[in-house]
Amino acid sequence: MTSDIKLWLQSIGWDTWSIEAASNDASFRSYYRLRRPHNSEPDRQPDSHEILKQTQDERPLTYILMDSSLMPESLPPFVDVAERLLATGARVPDIIVKNIKKGYLILEDFGSTHYFDILNKKNYHTLYQKAIDEIIKMQGADIKKLPLYDEDFLRFEMKLMQEWYLEKYLKISVTQQQQTVIDKALGLIVKIVLEQPQGVFVHRDFHSRNVMLTPAEEIGIIDYQDARAGAITYDLVSLLKDCYVEFDAKEIEKLALYYRDNSGVNADNTTFLKWFDFMGLQRHIKVLGIFSRLHLRDGKSEYLKDIPLTLKYVLNAAKKYDQTQELAQLLGELV
Repeated sequence: MTSDIKLWLQSIGWDTWSIEAASNDASFRSYYRLRRPHNSEPDRQPDSHEILKQTQDERPLTYILMDSSLMPESLPPFVDVAERLLATGARVPDIIVKNIKKGYLILEDFGSTHYFDILNKKNYHTLYQKAIDEIIKMQGADIKKLPLYDEDFLRFEMKLMQEWYLEKYLKISVTQQQQTVIDKALGLIVKIVLEQPQGVFVHRDFHSRNVMLTPAEEIGIIDYQDARAGAITYDLVSLLKDCYVEFDAKEIEKLALYYRDNSGVNADNTTFLKWFDFMGLQRHIKVLGIFSRLHLRDGKSEYLKDIPLTLKYVLNAAKKYDQTQELAQLLGELV
């Protein structure tokens, strides 16, 4: 924590609140938990570039301070996406105080219980249904001016796998014949991803570490600032084929169809599950590259332990379909 944070809290009358580390994500942001002493009140209103939504003693005992001071320009998109989601009724944190110039936000505190901490074989079906209901809410958000998950971006993301996972992490030199197999498969994946309905709000990282269970046992959604407009199954795949936790594949398919049935998507089982699988291929191929890059470029080697499950998802889905069996065989041989 920097002295600038303490000075800012003092300037808005929050200097009596204690501050402790809450968490770090895989980016440039840091998070702190603000805890107020009994009967504490800010002693003045914030400046014009800040917003204070609650000044009464019945405020919660804790809030979260998000420190984006390393990249304050990231805050306007965060606030914009939060407002879009709040308008749908999706459960994202209220913004209590904001200072865009410095890169600080004070947010509603959802607690410390992530889905990752509590998911098990007995409760995952119920918890995942609750999260799927939130996906359906999010997909009703305004997507005006959000960047698109178009063909170019889908391809760009998947190319991270070859660059960072195969070539830089595994140190494999891809031959021209292997390159042809990879390029052909990636093109087919893009084609099938784009066959499904498009143009809905996509969180892009809707998995067990970004879905919380609040002290009131409500769903809480975080880390949504990189949202785009894209395919209906993207967030569903992020949730159900989570790179950090795995459940029975047949049960996961049933949950995928729960989304289909409750979202009003018109597709038979075979078609919808193919969309689901190919969206998973796109996402997990990308993530192989991202986990490798986090290790090699950013020194965040803890993600290496999640590569085997991510690769398993890729191979299992690729083996199911004629369009990607060559890719499955190639990756199986290479790694």
